[in-house]
Amino acid sequence: MSTDQQTTNGESLLPDNGQLQDEALTRRSTQIAEALERAGDRLPPAAQEQARAELERVHRRLQLGVGHTVVALAGGTGSGKSSLFNAVSGLQFADVGAIRPTTAEAAACIWGGPATELLDFLGVAPGRRIQRESVLDGDDEEQLRGLVLLDLPDHDSVEEGHARQVDRLLPLVDLLIWVVDPQKYADNALHETYLRSLASRQESMLVVVNQVDTIRAETRQAVHDDVARLLDQEGLGQVELMLTSAREREGIAALRERLTQVVTTASVSARTASAQLESAARDLSSHVAPAQPEPEGLEATAEQLAVASGVSSVAESVRTAVASPREVILSSLRRPARSRLDAIRDRWLTKATVGLPPRWAQAATADVPPAEDFAADVWSALQRVPLPSGRDGQAHRTRRVGQLVLGLGIVALLAGGVLVTLALTGVLAAGPTLGWALASLGVVAIAASVLIAHLARRRRRRVAAQRSDSYLAKVTHELRGVVTADLIEPTTPVLTDHAEVRRALQAR
Repeated sequence: MSTDQQTTNGESLLPDNGQLQDEALTRRSTQIAEALERAGDRLPPAAQEQARAELERVHRRLQLGVGHTVVALAGGTGSGKSSLFNAVSGLQFADVGAIRPTTAEAAACIWGGPATELLDFLGVAPGRRIQRESVLDGDDEEQLRGLVLLDLPDHDSVEEGHARQVDRLLPLVDLLIWVVDPQKYADNALHETYLRSLASRQESMLVVVNQVDTIRAETRQAVHDDVARLLDQEGLGQVELMLTSAREREGIAALRERLTQVVTTASVSARTASAQLESAARDLSSHVAPAQPEPEGLEATAEQLAVASGVSSVAESVRTAVASPREVILSSLRRPARSRLDAIRDRWLTKATVGLPPRWAQAATADVPPAEDFAADVWSALQRVPLPSGRDGQAHRTRRVGQLVLGLGIVALLAGGVLVTLALTGVLAAGPTLGWALASLGVVAIAASVLIAHLARRRRRRVAAQRSDSYLAKVTHELRGVVTADLIEPTTPVLTDHAEVRRALQAR
């Protein structure tokens, strides 16, 4: 993977296609701008101002079009860079003179789109621009599509404006080709004024010793080695070095191949814009939490409040009272201890704001009711749920019926036993049939009473569970409402904004 395809921080990749680069950078710029707008005054003013300045710089770059690859030919008077320009482009467009030839104005050859905004910004006059591709050889030039080749004014020209124009163009150039001739490659103006100060961008520089046809073939390697030595002395040992002859087209194919490699990587404008955007995102990210806070869940918090309020004990007393056949006094609901409610509230807010910078934390808790209001709301919620009855009337009546049936059964059983005894002893003339019938009826009644008592007990237990669970559910529902109204709703908008801002800043 080419380092030219990465942003300065090495984290974000740009596509090779110029249009896709522009779309990707525009999308990223919009992301950061929207995050900045959403965060608002929860970011420090200085951070906002710096980020907006970065976005404005990127916007200006995008207006110029980051999909163009800018290659500039720079060099001194007589180095032959205009001839090299013509040789690379295959056109006779750049100025070439016989006696002290001087490039007074920048010229541009464009492969692909017109690059009007970029060339306007670079100060290349409309009459000094030419579109390279044609119907006849468009396919042959397709590999260089997106290239803008500049022939810069001579850096050693006596015209002061020429040097200023060169200085202005250099920061926008993807590949800087320094053209020197075999006779003046040690020119101090070249090394001291320009090359030495550009040591940090050696990977984006190329030195071409042109006009090698003017020296003997056996001395060319010596010239190559001497130029390489001088570059190394200036701390430019990584700069690529080539030998060419524009007139004889020697080395031109290799130079065009090098330009093809540059075109297939992201332009310096795209890389710079990407680096500026990620720098802005990193700076803004320092003003949000490293991780999104996760508040306590609604159900868990409501349950904690229920426990702190003794609701479970009251619900259990309801269960016990309803399930008991005897009357049981219910436990009364008491106002919960303030310290326990404060602890639950504070713990929830701590988890909801953990890691948040002060501005975000203050914004998140600004609308949260104070502790005394929270405690009052909890108590009001508890009081809104009436305590259910500890008796089940139907089960009580069923039990009474069972007791009556049991009594009648016992009476019938005893009476039948007496009649059977009297009949068998001859006291009664009648037979024992009636006695046996009464005794049987008594047994059936007693069995029925046992069944009725069992049914009454089952109902009491079922109703006890229902009333206890219903009371607990109603109280918990009311407590959920308090948690929602007093804690979740006031903090959610800010926490949502924070999550979206983090997501936008961390997007790639």
